[in-house]
Amino acid sequence: MKKIRNLVLMGTVAILFSSCFAMSRRAPLTGFLYTSTKSPGFVTSNAGATKVGTAEAMSILGLVATGDASIDAAAKAAGISKIHHVDEECTAILGIIAKYKIHVYGE
Repeated sequence: MKKIRNLVLMGTVAILFSSCFAMSRRAPLTGFLYTSTKSPGFVTSNAGATKVGTAEAMSILGLVATGDASIDAAAKAAGISKIHHVDEECTAILGIIAKYKIHVYGE
């Protein structure tokens, strides 16, 4: 009985932390309890960026994930046709809530 309880506990912990690890695998650094990082996606030019578009996706308990954090969605949100650079942002707390944002800069 104790062995089953330990397996259930380990499985529950793995599920709870799965969203944190999934969202943070692209982050430059990851934290076991909390992650909040920003990192560059790619750069084509640093000059002339007059608009900023943001798109976001989030996960709750690693069981439900929703959103469109694509470069295309962020560019369309700001009416950007020429992309200059892209930044990524990842936040995760104990695997309970995880957010992934992408920021597109351009004109």
